[in-house]
Amino acid sequence: MTDRPILLEAQGLCVAYGRVEALHEINLRVREGEIVTVIGPNGAGKTTLLAALMGLLPARGRMWRFGEADRGATRTESLVDRGLGLVPEGRELFADMTVTDNLLLGAFSRYRRGFRDHDATREEVYCLFPRLRERREQPAGLLSGGERQMLAMGRALMAKPKVLMLDEPSLGLSPRMTREIFRIVLELRERGVAVLLVEQNARAALKASDFGYVLESGEIVLQGDSAELTNDPRVIESYLGLGGHSPSTLTAQGERT
Repeated sequence: MTDRPILLEAQGLCVAYGRVEALHEINLRVREGEIVTVIGPNGAGKTTLLAALMGLLPARGRMWRFGEADRGATRTESLVDRGLGLVPEGRELFADMTVTDNLLLGAFSRYRRGFRDHDATREEVYCLFPRLRERREQPAGLLSGGERQMLAMGRALMAKPKVLMLDEPSLGLSPRMTREIFRIVLELRERGVAVLLVEQNARAALKASDFGYVLESGEIVLQGDSAELTNDPRVIESYLGLGGHSPSTLTAQGERT
């Protein structure tokens, strides 16, 4: 996969909240046709990373999106137009609007640029998420947690992203619905959408992805092919809950040795 074009890349990415540095010298890349995951404990900076890549937070460092180097601040709307999508952790749906109307809002950026393919795109979303078709006239606020996650992903897909970033898509979902969401993530790759996946469910994330990063205290402490990370004793002890050890972090392990 290393010969595939790089769609999203950050080098030396730093983000600070006032004097507190939340991300330090992050190097990350996502290639075409690839699922990349970022795992790590609460407070590691995973959501901050996605927000910076999406242009929602000021950041230092160098970034390339779809082969173009970004110089200075880049408007989020422009990134959506270029093919970058984000499904936030809170999903941020319009609870009083129907499933159909929430999806149509996701197509606004393309409509604004003169594209009138939203009906066909919505049919593609319904094929990917049949449950949304069944509930298309229901208000989003009446959906289950899993259905809301599907709707949030479907709304982002209405903009036809080349890279879709997912922030904790399995949060609060049942094991059955979590399996369904990860099945859909794999289907997105088959449909040509690269995915950058931030997850606390490390086992499911590494199983679904091609490449992984471990983020702790704002720094990348480990990276590699997902299969290799799955078999790494440090990842097993800290994130996969095997071997009878209590969950910890790689940083904490290093401090103990």
